Amino acid sequence: MAAAREGFLTDEQREVLKTATQSTEVLSSSPKSPSWLMAEHQIKAPAGERAPNVGIAVRHVKRSHSGKFFRPKKDGAGGKGTWGKLLDTDGVTHIDRNDPNYDSGEEPYQLVGSAVSDPLDEYKRKVASIIDEYFTTGDVDLAASELRELGSSEYHPYFIKRLVSMAMDRHDKEKEMASVLLSALYSDVISSTQIKQGFFMLLESADDLAVDILDTVETLALFVARAVVDDILPPAFVTQAKKSLSESSKGFEVLQTAEKSYLSAPHHAELVERRWGGSTHVTVEEVKKRISDLLREYAESGDTSEACRCIRQLGVAFFHHEVVKRALVLAMENRAAEPLISKLLKEASEEGLISSSQMVKGFGRLRESLDDLALDIPSAKSLFESLVQLAVTDNWLDSSFLNSQGDGTILEAEDDEKLRRYKEEIVSIIHEYFLSDDIPELIRSLEDLGSPEYNSVFLKKLITLAMDRKNREKEMASVLISTLHIEIFSTQDIVDGFTLLLESAEDTALDILDASNELALFLARAVIDDVLAPLNLEEIGNRLAPNCNGSETVHVAQSLIAARHAGERLLRCWGGGTGWAVEDAKDKIAKLLEEYETGGVVGEACQCIRDLGMPFFNHEVVKKALVMAMEKKNDRMLDLLQECYSEGLITTNQMTKGFGRVKDGLDDLALDIPDAEEKFKAYYEHAVVRGWLVSV
Repeated sequence: MAAAREGFLTDEQREVLKTATQSTEVLSSSPKSPSWLMAEHQIKAPAGERAPNVGIAVRHVKRSHSGKFFRPKKDGAGGKGTWGKLLDTDGVTHIDRNDPNYDSGEEPYQLVGSAVSDPLDEYKRKVASIIDEYFTTGDVDLAASELRELGSSEYHPYFIKRLVSMAMDRHDKEKEMASVLLSALYSDVISSTQIKQGFFMLLESADDLAVDILDTVETLALFVARAVVDDILPPAFVTQAKKSLSESSKGFEVLQTAEKSYLSAPHHAELVERRWGGSTHVTVEEVKKRISDLLREYAESGDTSEACRCIRQLGVAFFHHEVVKRALVLAMENRAAEPLISKLLKEASEEGLISSSQMVKGFGRLRESLDDLALDIPSAKSLFESLVQLAVTDNWLDSSFLNSQGDGTILEAEDDEKLRRYKEEIVSIIHEYFLSDDIPELIRSLEDLGSPEYNSVFLKKLITLAMDRKNREKEMASVLISTLHIEIFSTQDIVDGFTLLLESAEDTALDILDASNELALFLARAVIDDVLAPLNLEEIGNRLAPNCNGSETVHVAQSLIAARHAGERLLRCWGGGTGWAVEDAKDKIAKLLEEYETGGVVGEACQCIRDLGMPFFNHEVVKKALVMAMEKKNDRMLDLLQECYSEGLITTNQMTKGFGRVKDGLDDLALDIPDAEEKFKAYYEHAVVRGWLVSV
């Protein structure tokens, strides 16, 4: 049969068959597979044990007839010599979407990458745009509004870091603008904590910044010093931040430079504020000179558009009344220039370049100086009247100016000889106070003058002189106002005094360009010190013309008071005095009274009260002492009050105010102390008998 079968094969086919048979015998003679292949597919088990089912499942390992192991194909398709899986084909299958049985689920999956949006990255991108726009426009209000609308307040420290780092790589103008913006955003948009965090982030990244900005240490030190001078960073920040930085870091070097080169230098505030020579620190005299120069050039050229451009370029809209005044004086000195001056002021008014209030203010200031001007221009009064009539007729001066009477207050009437003498006297008294810090002596001097009707004038002069000095004098003025309110000034005197200040705010700005912010701080501080109530601010605001500088100052003061931690910040606003928050002072008073009540010495308690350094707040000592006497049923507190009165530590007015506060709270006290009213009456009679209390 074999021969028969072979008879059908050609010689070539027989040779192929013979070769195949020999190959099969070689394969069958191998007893086992190579060890490296076995190690790859099989796990040996110790003697007497089964191989563990790890790595690969043993049940899936098949042994061929030749002794080799093969892994089956996926989906049970088998290996060599098997039928393969159901409907298996050798070719690559293609899905036909036109097939009636097409199923989209059979399409191969494709992973599509999707970018995840990081809120912080988005915030950084948007603030970079805000900062670029601010450096172009210089519009602080717009930048603050955009940052507020952006939200994400938790990321504000990154805004500070980005603002300062971008400014560091630009000119001095942008550095100055960055500092001004930070001061404007402080408290209103960005909290004090976020300011600290932002600057600390800058210090931490100082080493990286130094790679691109060679003078990083010097520039960043100036930013830190400027923030301290501007009261947006506490001086303690420098010391605290040092503890968290490596001494070998650039950030540590920045703090050392800020401390030694700037904050410790004589007159460091003025040095730091003018270091970048920004536009916000142009002196009043420089502005006046520029105004005079542009008006003279205009009188020669007659180019109204160019003159308006120069006025706009000055960037001092609040000072445009000086433009009006000097322009009118030039028209009176040079009659030939009068038509040109009238044309300029009219066009500036129509364009909105010079506001109506600034125009009125300029005319008003000139009217006040007509007597002096008449020495050089005999016909000054008649010329002024003709200019007023022309301006009102051409509608670039409000007709209400014709009926106005100077600054509109009786107290400021310059023809009052008594008032003039009073002003001369109080200037000397205030200067002496700034030198001696002697409040009792100042009060005696005021009482000797015997003019309580001018108390509001004194307050106006006090704050005006303080604003032109350093923070020490501003702090002294605030402390004095608190004491005067308790001793000899009524709340109405304080209200009237602040009203006078705000009515003449634009005049004050002639010498103090930041007068509006300074006045807002004095107003807010008066509320924190319990000199004024928040409702008093509304009363003052209602007395002022709407949309005037004074009215805006009141709104700023109300915003400062409404800010978080307003009490602590405003008590420290001048960086002087005690700088305590009201609650801190109350806690200290309570502790010293408790120590005295548990067996303390009267003299030691008096010394502690004196060490508080808050004579305007001693009425709180009286109040807490009386309440504690009621609660503890210990009349030793009355002995302490008697000693304080005898030493002059607590005055009659302070006693009166303290008793008055207890009386106002008797209803609440009665809930815890049923006999509170009877005890209060007994204490009151005791005080009257001893002579250290007049009335409640």
